Amino acid sequence: MTSEKETSMLPCARCAAPAKLQCPNCLKLGLPKESSVFCSQECFKAAWPEHKKAHSPPADAWLFCTKRGKARSDAIPDFDWTGPLRPYRISPMREIPAHIPKPDYYKDGYPYKEQESRQQQIVPIRGPDDTAGIRAACRIGREVLDLAAAAAKPGVTTDELDRIVHEAMIERGAYPSPYNYFNFPKSVCTSINEVICHGIPDARELQNGDILNIDVTAYYKGFHGDLNETICVGEVDEEGKKLIKVTHDALMKAIAACKPGVRYRDIGDIITKHASANGFQVVKSYCGHGIGDLFHCAPNVPHYAHNKAVGVMKEGHVFTIEPMINVGSWRDRTWPDGWTAVTEDGKRSAQFEHTLIVTKDGCEILTKRLETSPPLWWETPAA
Repeated sequence: MTSEKETSMLPCARCAAPAKLQCPNCLKLGLPKESSVFCSQECFKAAWPEHKKAHSPPADAWLFCTKRGKARSDAIPDFDWTGPLRPYRISPMREIPAHIPKPDYYKDGYPYKEQESRQQQIVPIRGPDDTAGIRAACRIGREVLDLAAAAAKPGVTTDELDRIVHEAMIERGAYPSPYNYFNFPKSVCTSINEVICHGIPDARELQNGDILNIDVTAYYKGFHGDLNETICVGEVDEEGKKLIKVTHDALMKAIAACKPGVRYRDIGDIITKHASANGFQVVKSYCGHGIGDLFHCAPNVPHYAHNKAVGVMKEGHVFTIEPMINVGSWRDRTWPDGWTAVTEDGKRSAQFEHTLIVTKDGCEILTKRLETSPPLWWETPAA
């Protein structure tokens, strides 16, 4: 219990006698004194079974994410922040209607099928049925990403982008794949400025000059389709625009090299060569991945040079390439929420991602941009 002079002017919350002590948990949470002061330790202990309920936030409370999405806190966590960005409170998880088909991790956050699958070691050759299913999921992912990108303006919160993605998925009969995947609390990843990946949508309003990555994955009729893009919010400086363009071009150069017989390890050499030539560095902690009936599986596709990825591309392989490129150091750190990866020096990072299928003599981009996709900064008339 905490003693404060002001409590003597208030009645005990249990017996109405002059109060002398305040509940320390209520003090920490900033709850009203009227319901948190007591005349003695004995009165506090007697009131505890009922009083402790006041410490639980209401179901609709906006709180800070902790423990990789498993918990929430009313206080911003302590952390040696690497840049100016800070986490904001997040809204409660949105509902998934009963009629939407769901992956196994929907219930408790653990992807049992994915973790136990032989696809973690062996890259499957996708036949016509699988390919059609993945293609449909990729088309939905593209449509939904475009909606979110069009809505991303100064003053709009990333939570609002999450709402747009969530509702657009449901309208199309799809499940937003990130939702509760290893307890991730939202339907899309929104990564701003120094955030490399896995940013959690929250109450922060987008600012003029931000660069924003929107990472969307759709789960539709048993298959996933994954893509992301980094866009300019309002007017972005030349360094930020260059970073975005170099990251996009590094991805497209890597895609152009994909065909049967190419080693997966070679993708990192292509990306790093282009990034380095422009003075940027490639993140090493995260990689592209196989995808299909599982969200993540073999192959692993690192984006940095001289990696030791195994395997060669074969017709029917489906995977993502998603380079993360930084202005400064390639090294990353993770925020206390357990998800948000940021640059160690607080400098900006950009990312682009496509889902591909290897064809007889090349590859096809299953998440390709549409004629209606919002233009990237260099595609606008003013560019």
